[in-house]
Amino acid sequence: MAPARYFAIEGLIGVGKTSLCRLIERRWGARLVLEPWDHNPFLAAFYEDRARFAFPAQMFYLANRFGQQLQLKQTDLFRQLVVADYLYQKDRLFAEETLSADELQLYDRFADLLGDGVPAPDFVVFLDAPTEVVRSRIAKRAIAAEQVIEASYLDSLRRRYYRLWDRYEDAPVYVVNTETIDYIDDTADQERMLQMLEGWMHGRPLPGAPEAYRPHNQAQLRLFGGGRA
Repeated sequence: MAPARYFAIEGLIGVGKTSLCRLIERRWGARLVLEPWDHNPFLAAFYEDRARFAFPAQMFYLANRFGQQLQLKQTDLFRQLVVADYLYQKDRLFAEETLSADELQLYDRFADLLGDGVPAPDFVVFLDAPTEVVRSRIAKRAIAAEQVIEASYLDSLRRRYYRLWDRYEDAPVYVVNTETIDYIDDTADQERMLQMLEGWMHGRPLPGAPEAYRPHNQAQLRLFGGGRA
């Protein structure tokens, strides 16, 4: 079995996706594909007034994510390890959460024009944690635009993520509860996380590591009980 060469790290805002990706970059020399969130000129305004700024913020993400995926498609995934801190399909997940019915219909027209020509990852890791833990991490990283994010918004996003995993069949999804994992400052946790990733990459899961949330056409019990809270 050939080792996985491209995988995506997913999770709620502030859960630790990009930190894990940067750890992978440092350890394994992986190429990073990072969300362009900090360059979105509508993001701060969106968090303050979602109804007014949801559509331009979402269209900015759609255009930029699709551009990144086109570049990724041209990469030799058999020779270079690539890790992304988002899954392309999550774009519509956020659109469903933030857009009105008419805006979502217009969004879908643009998204359909772009087509389905994006590469599928070999597997996806979904980092989860209770909402209060995620909010504490958001507060700790002190990005001003994120401090107004409400618990209800995070809860709703989590539900949408799990509905996506229920139907997602392009690759295995592994759910990791990060409530008590500190792979930023704790060396032991860093090694444990990297060993789990390496096991999934080579098709030899680390003993005790989460099994696939929904292997192809076979639903599994959720590994993080609060996933639908």
